[in-house]
Amino acid sequence: MSLLEREKVKLVQRVRRLRGQLDAVERLVGADEDCGGQLMLLAAVRGGVNGLMGEIMETHIRFHLVDGAKEQIAPELAEDLIDLVRAYLK
Repeated sequence: MSLLEREKVKLVQRVRRLRGQLDAVERLVGADEDCGGQLMLLAAVRGGVNGLMGEIMETHIRFHLVDGAKEQIAPELAEDLIDLVRAYLK
């Protein structure tokens, strides 16, 4: 299995985990459960989505702006951009 295929498998697993969390939110809302638990789970979902977005952006930067682009950017600039994106998504 190539590196790219392994990365795709990991990303799909993260999406499935998020789907499970969202299903749990739906159950809590439908069951009229405590708001505190709902908010805690929603915060976890938001963090998961931000983490997934960061991973996909990092992959895009590494594979499309550094290695595979016609006009490549410097690797140091790519690392700075990745750090900036991760900081913004926190």
